[in-house]
Amino acid sequence: MCNLLIVDDEKNIRDGLKAMICREFGDDYALFFAANGEQALQVMDETEMDLVITDIRMPVMDGIELINRIQDQEVRPDLVILSGHDDFQYAKAAIRCNVKEYLLKPIVRDELFRTLRRLDEERIRKGEIADQLRGTKALKENYAVSRLQYLFLQEGMDERAIRDVVLQAGLDWLDAGGYAALVLVPERYREAGWDEFTAYVDQMIGWLPGERYIRFYDKDGKLVMFTDTAAPFNRLGEEIIRQSSSAIRAGISEGMAGAGEVKKAYQQAGRALKYFLFQNMPGLIRSTELSGKRTDYRIPLEDIRKTANLLGLDRDAELSRLLQHIFDIRTILQYDIGYLEGISRAFNEHVFDQVFQTYGEESVDILKLHKQVGNLYNFNHFHDYFHSLENLLFLLSDYVKRMRSMHFDQSEIQRAIVYIEEHFHENLNMAVVSNHVSLNYSYFSQAFKEYTGESFVSYLRKLRIRKAKELLGSTDLKVYEISERAGFENVKHFTKVFKEMEGVAPLEYRSQQEALRRR
Repeated sequence: MCNLLIVDDEKNIRDGLKAMICREFGDDYALFFAANGEQALQVMDETEMDLVITDIRMPVMDGIELINRIQDQEVRPDLVILSGHDDFQYAKAAIRCNVKEYLLKPIVRDELFRTLRRLDEERIRKGEIADQLRGTKALKENYAVSRLQYLFLQEGMDERAIRDVVLQAGLDWLDAGGYAALVLVPERYREAGWDEFTAYVDQMIGWLPGERYIRFYDKDGKLVMFTDTAAPFNRLGEEIIRQSSSAIRAGISEGMAGAGEVKKAYQQAGRALKYFLFQNMPGLIRSTELSGKRTDYRIPLEDIRKTANLLGLDRDAELSRLLQHIFDIRTILQYDIGYLEGISRAFNEHVFDQVFQTYGEESVDILKLHKQVGNLYNFNHFHDYFHSLENLLFLLSDYVKRMRSMHFDQSEIQRAIVYIEEHFHENLNMAVVSNHVSLNYSYFSQAFKEYTGESFVSYLRKLRIRKAKELLGSTDLKVYEISERAGFENVKHFTKVFKEMEGVAPLEYRSQQEALRRR
């Protein structure tokens, strides 16, 4: 449906046009009316018009002033001039304002209808072209985004190769230079959706006509933006300061010398964003602010290994002091963020992984905290990471202490072995045996392995095969009977395990034993 505004100070003209249009076009037009230009603008403030038919000579505001005022609007309707005066001066003014048609009173129906149909066809074609352009623009932007994401994942590409990909993606404007930004999506927007957050950032920046930019989300869910100038990011920074409720954190790259530095700029923005670990307030961190960070660091592996050695010794105060030394914030802030990342990796490899490999994994609470502490960037601030890591170490220290206190109580393991020897032919598993001797399942598994030199499953399987061999060599029992007496669930499984361990099938083994006895 087309919104049509008829502007004329004569009511009979307005009513006549309404009657003609309704009879010919039915409900194709939603008709609105005004007696002068001022009323027309008020109507247009409330409803967006597709077409305006206006008289020239009217009180308060005439038609020429009205169509001039319409030129200032962002969305401009088609314009048709209606006048009882065949005045060339009016026609010239109308042409300057892109008026589509100039109709003389009295209105000739066929001329009016031809005009309305022609303008309707033009609007349809214009809409189709706009849809095509929007589709083409979206396709081009999607392609450009896919090429940039490809670049971010590739290793070893030189600037020339990167530039070629960027230019092929249609982002040739980046060859004149530009900037990259990486924006962390606040928690409250992660469930609402990326579109809502993008719209929020767009509103804060207030993109200006002529500014060239592209924005998308990378594989880690951060908003990436490339622009041709730093001005949009300057406005973003000002708006973050103005909006006290804003939670925007963004890293800004140095200026690019050309399209070949796109990946470098992306990495610079990502590195800058990491430094929010040391900043409580939202805002921008520019890569240029970080140029003085030292890279001549050495990860304190010896001190980190000492923390592992202190676990379980009731020396939490000493452990705490050692952690304070390792994570001294004054030292950390002197160096590039890679220093703290290296310390975090070293704790994962030389402390946490070693403890779990040695003692197993006891509680859900420890596992959850370990999973969180394992990634430095699971935290909003450095102090949150430090305190969580410290808490995990204290929990592990208590755990290791309990495990060590039980570690050399071999009588329980010996009792378990006696139980296994007596019940190997039953439906036996580690849970049954550990419950029988009242030991924690995880501790029993580790203690049993250390005492016997093999896992519970391996020990039980070897015991059952040993008992089966004894029966094969000393009785005439059928193989399925021996399988059952040795504790196997079925003869097929028994035969398979026996052959894997002995190299021959059960009956071949019996034949070999009989041959040996006859010698």
